[in-house]
Amino acid sequence: MSERDHVDEEHLHVTGRHRHSQPPGVAVSDDDVVIVVTQAFGPKGDNLVGLSDVEFDGHPAVTLKIRHGDREGLVHLSPIHGDKRKAGFTDIEVGTRLEVFCPVSGEPLPVLGDVEDGSGAKYYALYLTPRLQNGASVAISDTWGHYHSRIVDDDELISYWAAHHPDL
Repeated sequence: MSERDHVDEEHLHVTGRHRHSQPPGVAVSDDDVVIVVTQAFGPKGDNLVGLSDVEFDGHPAVTLKIRHGDREGLVHLSPIHGDKRKAGFTDIEVGTRLEVFCPVSGEPLPVLGDVEDGSGAKYYALYLTPRLQNGASVAISDTWGHYHSRIVDDDELISYWAAHHPDL
């Protein structure tokens, strides 16, 4: 099974420049368009990739702390963009709104804005560089089971580009 088998291509939306200008923190494979987050920084600059021994197809997971009511725990997300796999604290009902935190600093992730699909979900930022800029970030939803993450570099949506350039 390849790493692409778990990618939710229906919700994969990437724009951006050609593959030769990959942003820091993101790797795009040459044989097929597979985007892997290789570094993701929390609000205080802590790298959240590889905090645990959890891996997905050989790639270290992105770890977040999540809370719903009086329950909280660590969830390990696949770093492969569009891959729905998770490990750790996953006993959560689909549609549940969560609080999302950096597992190192304990700080809440910064809000980027509303997900514009009528769901009421919000996007939260994981930064692709230690400079912590919104123009180079992974936007993740705060709603469990709502797979509408986005990867942004230089204010371009990388996910849209990859979906529309399968020949690269």
